[in-house]
Amino acid sequence: MELKDNIHREITQLAPDDSFLVFDRVKSDFDYPIHFHPEYELNFIYNGKGVRRVVGDSLEEIGEVELVLVGPNLVHCWELHNCTNKKIHEITIHFHNDLFDKKLLSRKIFKSINEMFERSKHGILFSEKIAEEVMPRMMKLSKIDSIDYLLDFISILQDLATSRHQRLLSTYIAEEENFENSDKIKKIYEYVQQNFHRKITLEDISSLINMSQVSFNRFIKRRTGKTFIDYLNDTRISYATRWLIGTDLSIGEIGFKCGFNNIANFNRVFKKCKNCTPTEFRKEFKGIKRVL
Repeated sequence: MELKDNIHREITQLAPDDSFLVFDRVKSDFDYPIHFHPEYELNFIYNGKGVRRVVGDSLEEIGEVELVLVGPNLVHCWELHNCTNKKIHEITIHFHNDLFDKKLLSRKIFKSINEMFERSKHGILFSEKIAEEVMPRMMKLSKIDSIDYLLDFISILQDLATSRHQRLLSTYIAEEENFENSDKIKKIYEYVQQNFHRKITLEDISSLINMSQVSFNRFIKRRTGKTFIDYLNDTRISYATRWLIGTDLSIGEIGFKCGFNNIANFNRVFKKCKNCTPTEFRKEFKGIKRVL
């Protein structure tokens, strides 16, 4: 599927050295547009009757409870649509597509999980029964600590993989050639990850991959659906959200750490990306847990 201007390549808050992230919150709306990312996403929704789910070319109105596994780079979103409930419980888990390497997944003990990951390229809708069974365990993931995180998570994945009445959602799968599979994009990604806190000019980044500034602009837009400035700001805001959630740093300190030269500019860019101010975001996401 070609990238469209209205499909966003989300930069998640999952850092390269994280294992996975757990979001656990009660909300009244879904405000993130249709998007994709290289990480897996396991999404549980309770009290969401009337919400519309978009996964690939599947578009359906959901019931009270649902649990979906979205594979890497498959476009997806949830929209309020006909839902009138103001207390929708959502638990979302993001985890790297290489959290379990190919050698590990080739072992017999991981056979069921490996096959589930392959099916998730289409998006998998699990039964309401298994969704309700794993909900307490997913909630627990945001409260426990240490290696128990990963062990409990593997146990959840195994139970999902072997559960009955799974349904594939999309008739197509995401292309194998994705954001991370381009050497040039990898170089850009790594450079931005290391230098997002300082000023990066278009000349800096285009010379990094031996392109003219005009050619680079076309290249980054084609591969990410964004201008370079938007991509850089998305990266900065991704780190900002992590520090807003996981630290007691002030808004000004976080903006400075992310490469913004003043708090007004930080607030403006943050609101453009997240539809809320940094202060509002910090208050709303008190239920998030970052897993190391």
